[in-house]
Amino acid sequence: MSTPDRWRPRLPEARGYAGAPRTPVDRAKVGRSSVRRRATGMTAIEAAAALEDARLQQHMDRDREDLFGDERGPAEVAEWERITQLLTTTGGPYDPDADIVVQEELAADRRAEDAERQRLQEQQRLADRADELSALVYAGRLDRTVETRPGDEAVRELLVHHGDWHPVVDDWLAQALAGHSGHYADPAARKAAAGSLPVPVRAQAALLTALARTGEVTEGGDLAFIGRLAQADPDATAALAAWLESAAAVKGGRA
Repeated sequence: MSTPDRWRPRLPEARGYAGAPRTPVDRAKVGRSSVRRRATGMTAIEAAAALEDARLQQHMDRDREDLFGDERGPAEVAEWERITQLLTTTGGPYDPDADIVVQEELAADRRAEDAERQRLQEQQRLADRADELSALVYAGRLDRTVETRPGDEAVRELLVHHGDWHPVVDDWLAQALAGHSGHYADPAARKAAAGSLPVPVRAQAALLTALARTGEVTEGGDLAFIGRLAQADPDATAALAAWLESAAAVKGGRA
């Protein structure tokens, strides 16, 4: 059986790879790196001469329209100035491996690369989970037997954003939240859900919880109407849940 367009995984879009803007080139950083390569092995006198050449080039380029706003030239002059001052203080030859400023920048670059790698991995994980939930919905198998996982709230938003959301997803999340199943077995996850799940889903979960406490609702009963009610009027749904909880408390106190 082929998957309808509505539920066909949209991998390039979901993963954010298609049409993603490229990271702009940091011209100042390119300039500094170029200076460091050329300065390697130079003495203070040689670096000072290179600094004068860079200043002269910058002066000659001051009226070039194609270089207007280009940060590379000024960055190269500033880096030659820094390296010349460093060598004047410490002696030469220049070694970028012994340059604290360079090493700190490289360490920062590695941290940024690690963070970006982790971001992309998380993006990939969410996209894979979105594809999985979409397939389960299409197959009619997204029910209580499928446990929620950390991050499913973000997956829901991804499905909404890419047009793959279905009310079944909200019913599934609300049932898990009300039943403290899946990752909602963790109180911290339930607390976090208050800020990450939309109001209708939270209202639906609250009413499911309240109904369960009355003892009138058995697990597995057809409660699809609760989801429709929560979507139509989440405030009224939450108010009904609060009323049932209050009534149950009074009844319990009298027992």
